[in-house]
Amino acid sequence: MTASALRRDLDAPYDAPPATAGLAQYARAVFAGQNLQPTWDALMARAAAHPADLGAMLDLSTILQLVGRRDEGLALQTDALARERRYRRVVGTGNGPHLLALVAAGDMMASSPIDFLLGGWNGVVDLMFVAPGERVTIAIPDHDVAILAVGESDANATLLDALGAAAGQWPKPMLNGAVAAIRNLGRDRAPAILEGCAAIDAPPTLRVTRDHLAALAASNAPLDDFLPGRDFPVILRPVDSHAGAGLEKLEHRSEIAGYLARSEGAVFYLSPFVDYSGPDGRFRKLRVAMVGGRPFIVHMAVSERWMVHYLNAGMAEDVAKRAEEAAMMATFDREFAVRHAEAFAAIQAAFGLDYFAIDCAEDRQGRLLLFEADTAMIVHDMDPPDLYPYKAPAMRKLFAAFQAMIAARAG
Repeated sequence: MTASALRRDLDAPYDAPPATAGLAQYARAVFAGQNLQPTWDALMARAAAHPADLGAMLDLSTILQLVGRRDEGLALQTDALARERRYRRVVGTGNGPHLLALVAAGDMMASSPIDFLLGGWNGVVDLMFVAPGERVTIAIPDHDVAILAVGESDANATLLDALGAAAGQWPKPMLNGAVAAIRNLGRDRAPAILEGCAAIDAPPTLRVTRDHLAALAASNAPLDDFLPGRDFPVILRPVDSHAGAGLEKLEHRSEIAGYLARSEGAVFYLSPFVDYSGPDGRFRKLRVAMVGGRPFIVHMAVSERWMVHYLNAGMAEDVAKRAEEAAMMATFDREFAVRHAEAFAAIQAAFGLDYFAIDCAEDRQGRLLLFEADTAMIVHDMDPPDLYPYKAPAMRKLFAAFQAMIAARAG
């Protein structure tokens, strides 16, 4: 994509983009178990009208993805984007900064889910879906500040590379405009960049093909040839997978063939397993958002299993786990963030982005153990306040910092 392909065409008539309610509104409804049938019916009527309401089509696509009908949702999204690439959401009163978000087509992990971060904000958000190789002029809505919200992935690599020149010449302030820094968040690149920082345990991660793994399974070559100084157990996952899909711990070389037999994909991430369980045998994983270089806690999951995800950790069923998370949130700024200040500073210096998030823990030596860094991690305030009364204040503080950053850049 050339910079000239992303410009306002002053000779073309300009209309306000179709309105969309956005991800957060529907995600909250689905998360709370609300009956979405009336909403669905109303959106369907708008989408089937003549002319079709394209914003309603995009919202239907979002709902389909949220309820697990991903392929149908993406097909409907493709249909909407074929007709219009710009969509608008008025947030709160709408009397505030005008934010333009450059986003990628795809599921909810394709781009930064900024919808949640704007909770309590007043302003206007325009979503502009961009694609690699575009040569036609796209009318860019007037705006005060932009954010490059395209997430790091193999699927987005060509798009991110193509956006580099345009982001560097953008006429207005742009958050996360450093394309190279977003690309460096890749699971294999981030550990290499952070190698050598004594305060961080960032296990090396290799991209390996199915053939490489088959060769490793069939040979007697030491794992050290792949991961110097490391041995089994290892972690394997398909590239661009999320939420534990295809993620397994292999204790021995003999398990590789079975993993390949039940796994799809041609390229995988291989990394050593690090036992980060605490003295009680439980595993604790934190999500931390970096806003303007400052760490903000998003959540902490406590689990009996090494593969920790907040939704499968049993937090809602265990009052003691929630009490531990509440204590972590209450003391994060003066304890965890201070204890790992050198690590957070090194991570911010390495990537230099205005906003991104990390999944992390503490290893048994007390270092910050980094699992992943990304701009597209879900950061939300949907948890029921009766079970998680301590979360709302932490989320409000994080959201306020993100919104203050927008206001500062908007001037």
